[in-house]
Amino acid sequence: MGRTGYTDLPLHGGKAPYWLFSRMVKLAREIVSLIVLEFGKDEFLRKISDPFWFQAFGAVLGFDWHSSGLTTTVCGAVKEGLKPIEKELGIFVAGGKGAASRKTPDNILAKSKYLSVSPQKLIYSSKIVAKVDNVALQDGYNLYQHTFIFTDSGKWAVVQQGMNHFNKYARRYHWLSDTVKSFVVEPHTAICCDQKSDVLNLVAKESESARNTTTLIAREKPDKIITELKKVQHIVLPQHHFVDVKDINPDRLYKIYLTTYEKQPDNFEQLISIQGLGPKSMRALALISELVYGSKPSYNDPVRYSFAHGGKDGHPYPVNREVYDKTVDVLNSVVNKIKVDFSEKKKALYRLYKFYNNDN
Repeated sequence: MGRTGYTDLPLHGGKAPYWLFSRMVKLAREIVSLIVLEFGKDEFLRKISDPFWFQAFGAVLGFDWHSSGLTTTVCGAVKEGLKPIEKELGIFVAGGKGAASRKTPDNILAKSKYLSVSPQKLIYSSKIVAKVDNVALQDGYNLYQHTFIFTDSGKWAVVQQGMNHFNKYARRYHWLSDTVKSFVVEPHTAICCDQKSDVLNLVAKESESARNTTTLIAREKPDKIITELKKVQHIVLPQHHFVDVKDINPDRLYKIYLTTYEKQPDNFEQLISIQGLGPKSMRALALISELVYGSKPSYNDPVRYSFAHGGKDGHPYPVNREVYDKTVDVLNSVVNKIKVDFSEKKKALYRLYKFYNNDN
């Protein structure tokens, strides 16, 4: 698998009842502990950053495979489950849903004495990951959940989710530090969803020219940028362009472009990391980049189907039995060794059995 990424999920109301969540916490703790003891901390990060494994993990804990609540609840269960043993395992969980996501830097700092790396490096990784999926990759999903999982050696994985209020779907984004060569060039570990749409994808390889041009534009005096943007407003946009210039007010963007001019970013990563630079500011720069300077960004949604193993009726593609069997074998071996009471283990194995046989 070359990259991880995101999964489109239908939104569902309600929340996991306490009796179920408390068991999820216990089961998640045992599964994670066993994976770390058997295969190491890095292997757990790799698994949690794989959207297919994450989805199966949630199913084993007790969620429907397609439930949007799976993401926040599984991340919450892992966070709560690891609290008593995090120092022993050397794995820590920061962030969460809503207000908890904004406490991620504080959560990381609180664990700094257990780390062999500077916590500031981890804090930067957390912030830039969120900025990329909210500003550099604009797909209509606003982030509301951000879970940052890190080890005492400084490696990390991210599971974050955004919501689209128009189509009533959620989209999940996965990251893994070991596979990130650049935060702004194809940084996700795998990308999957059930539908595609037009997006502004400035982290695609083919957007290199646009990344360079937008950075150069942002270094210009704001008066020049605003002048160009007002010209662009009178241009008929090509059909592939999803940006509505009516949503961009040049005069309101003056302040942020004054900041980019003063900061003089050297590259695109430095540009998007500037505080206050949001989606509209970036869309305006992308417009100028393409329509004035000819540096076209990618508008391709970097996704593939979210189905982990295909469908039993061959849609969207036939079941890959080899991949399916491997997934089941790994999860089955883990659950079989879990140190929980027999009734809980039996229930977990039964869910895993049904998860497998429903598509076989």
